Amino acid sequence: MSGIIFSIIAGIAMSLQGVFNTRLGEKIGTWETNVIVQGSGLLLCIIVYFFLGDGNFRSIKEANKLYLLGGTLGVIIIFTVMKGIKALGPTCSIATILVAQLTAAALIDAFGLFDSEQVKFGMTKIIGVLVMIAGIIIFKWKC
Repeated sequence: MSGIIFSIIAGIAMSLQGVFNTRLGEKIGTWETNVIVQGSGLLLCIIVYFFLGDGNFRSIKEANKLYLLGGTLGVIIIFTVMKGIKALGPTCSIATILVAQLTAAALIDAFGLFDSEQVKFGMTKIIGVLVMIAGIIIFKWKC
């Protein structure tokens, strides 16, 4: 149950962040907004780390170096979400993002990429993604 609750919170927070960042970007610029978003996120992480940190930075030597690109992906995510929302509006953009996320996650599962357990991606999941894509097209359709 906690996974569902955390996922719902993440979805709501991502939607709000996308809109907030887009609106701020319209006032101060895309890259300026990215600096503020990443900087404020860093400050919050440092504060939370001091109170709740339970890991060990020295263990980073054991991690796959590819996984260190998460912060870089965060910059790409913030930039592309802002551009997507500006061009398509929040609902259509976030729906498209969700389909892309679901498809990418399904491919990661299907092939067991990045140390993930391999999970079969059958016809029902393919149909589900196609239905979501059809939903975006119908939603965006101008009558």
